[in-house]
Amino acid sequence: MTAKRANIVSTLDVVVCGGGRTGHLAAVLFKQVPGVRVTLLTQNREAIEHYRCSETGVTATMPDGTTRSARLDAITSEPEAGLAGADVVVVTVPAHVRPPLLEAIARHLPSNKPVYVGAIPGFCGFDWLAERAFAARPNVVIWGMKDVAHIASDLVPGRSVRMGGAKSTLYVATHARESHASREALLAHLKRLYAAPVELLDDYLEITLTPGNPIMHSAVIYGLIGPYGQWHGKAFSEPLRWWTDCPDLGAYFLERSDEENQSLCKAIEHRMGVNLSSVKSLKQEIVEAYADQIGDAATMLSVLRTNRAYDGIEAPLVPAGDGRYVIDKTHRAFREDVAYGLALLVEMGRRLDTPLPHIEEVFRWSVSYMDGLRHSALDYFPETWPA
Repeated sequence: MTAKRANIVSTLDVVVCGGGRTGHLAAVLFKQVPGVRVTLLTQNREAIEHYRCSETGVTATMPDGTTRSARLDAITSEPEAGLAGADVVVVTVPAHVRPPLLEAIARHLPSNKPVYVGAIPGFCGFDWLAERAFAARPNVVIWGMKDVAHIASDLVPGRSVRMGGAKSTLYVATHARESHASREALLAHLKRLYAAPVELLDDYLEITLTPGNPIMHSAVIYGLIGPYGQWHGKAFSEPLRWWTDCPDLGAYFLERSDEENQSLCKAIEHRMGVNLSSVKSLKQEIVEAYADQIGDAATMLSVLRTNRAYDGIEAPLVPAGDGRYVIDKTHRAFREDVAYGLALLVEMGRRLDTPLPHIEEVFRWSVSYMDGLRHSALDYFPETWPA
């Protein structure tokens, strides 16, 4: 082989679905990798128009203050145009937006080669949803990442985004239907795209049951404005930050919910014979993920309040008049975390006769606050599970 041929970099066609913070940051970072073509597929018209008027493309501000810019290969709202040559598809939209998105993209995916379609993060039973959506596409390899690779903030659609804390190691899993060869090929693609180490988990349930936003966001909101919260029935006089303003009661329900999630894992292990030892406690997950970014790791409350990666992340508030604010019941903390996260955990516990009293209490109150469920993960959760 000549030196010239040895230096040839194969082309990898990556499509990022979602014009939010995570999607923008992923697109910029992927475009830094030699040989990677990046398309951003989004319905965000503002992002498309801003990008087309930009001379430098999308700019990401890194944690050290430096910037990285990228001219994407395409930004479009048309699945047919964006997906024609896709090798890897990264779904970054919220869980409640995924069902119509997967339905829209399924018929436009290439059929003559493997296409690796995954969600970041991969929670809320993405593997079951994708199995249903891609039933007629056996060449699609279904995968998910346990959590976002980086915290992203300060988005100006189509122009700029800020990168916050990064995970030290990335964990991914595939649908049970995937072959060993498909898993290894996926791992090779992701190792090319990400600077951090990437490890394959044995079972997708390790992602579905990893404690994250569904437990975290709902517990904090319940601690703030639930029936026992100090702000119950009141409005806030100023903006609120998710984690640095987390109340003691929110941290309490978070830890109790996390303990119940661990009990659910043990029940599933006993019933299904799978190993879920990688599903650690939430506090351990956060400490391991953010390491030296946490100032005080003594308690759950101190971990939340002193994690620099969480600094400045604002809670979802909407004006209530007279310069005051209330929690936004239409925010993804309800439409995604409650309807597609907690709903799934509650149903799993019911089918396995595993009590989840704190999770169920938060779930019932949250559903009432958001004026009921219209759609949820139960729309695609297999009726035969855990058989």
